[in-house]
Amino acid sequence: MEEEEELKAILREAFGDSSSDSDGESSHHRQVQGLVNDSTDEVVKPHPIFGETDIWEPITEIKGLWICRDFLSTDQQASLVSALEKEGYLAEASHNQAMRFGDLPSWALELSYYIRGNILLSGYFSESMDLMTSGNSKETRLFPPELLWREPLFNQLIVNIYQPGEGICAHVDLMRFEDGIAIISLESSCVMHFSPADAEISHVEDVKKEAKIPVLLTPGSVVLMWGEARYLWKHEINRKPGFQKWEGQEINQKRRISVTLRRLCQTK
Repeated sequence: MEEEEELKAILREAFGDSSSDSDGESSHHRQVQGLVNDSTDEVVKPHPIFGETDIWEPITEIKGLWICRDFLSTDQQASLVSALEKEGYLAEASHNQAMRFGDLPSWALELSYYIRGNILLSGYFSESMDLMTSGNSKETRLFPPELLWREPLFNQLIVNIYQPGEGICAHVDLMRFEDGIAIISLESSCVMHFSPADAEISHVEDVKKEAKIPVLLTPGSVVLMWGEARYLWKHEINRKPGFQKWEGQEINQKRRISVTLRRLCQTK
């Protein structure tokens, strides 16, 4: 199948290729389980996001909003923070935001590959592929194919560094960016609140304009926003005392880093 070959090509690009296994296990399966050392055919670093189908959680109140809380392992989080430090993103405490447009650094490309591969193998992408579960509708789809197959998947990133007590006000991302946004959280947990934007969300019963839907973002998690979640809901993080609570417990706030991946709208 053409789609399956495209999937394999993407996995090879993201995670490398491996030789055939003597026990008959396919190289594709080995790639799903972890990165493969070409010289020894040894799985050198399993990645927890692959081989699972239940780690993506839909935020049921908001269409197009999904979270994967174990997207990056502890070691991968540390490696990402180290890469940010080496590139100077965390050099000065007074500089709490950095943007990059166009060609992304290698670590951001790797994040994009992980996101794409994870979605393809999640079981929530397309009912037409043998690797996916059947019966998925557009409403239950993790990410639309017209967004997932675009090249590049993302071409803009923003790194934000939040000290304890610092957050971001309620907003909808600028329309200069296309649909489909990914947000990776590092170092500190926080609660992000979603509230309806000015546009009417008529099919959601009993949603008031001032309603707020809380979502817990843990270190190493990734949030996907598309469709209604991207355009019809504002998101915010209020880290002032008393606002960061989950299940009745106050969150111990530390420095938080977020990496947001987006794609610029094409100019005509």
